[in-house]
Amino acid sequence: MPKFDEKGLIPAIIQDANTGEVLMLGYMSQESLERTKSTGQAWFWSRSRQELWHKGATSGN
Repeated sequence: MPKFDEKGLIPAIIQDANTGEVLMLGYMSQESLERTKSTGQAWFWSRSRQELWHKGATSGN
């Protein structure tokens, strides 16, 4: 089980599966980690907006 910090977050590095290139660093809460596991899509916690966000939902990436 990951060790969450005092704000309830863990850093998450997103990499290209083929090249290993680091694409982004985001933060996950327990809820976003569980959503990621259950859906197979990346979910994060936005520290600036204080809400969950689904990677690619608005950017298409």
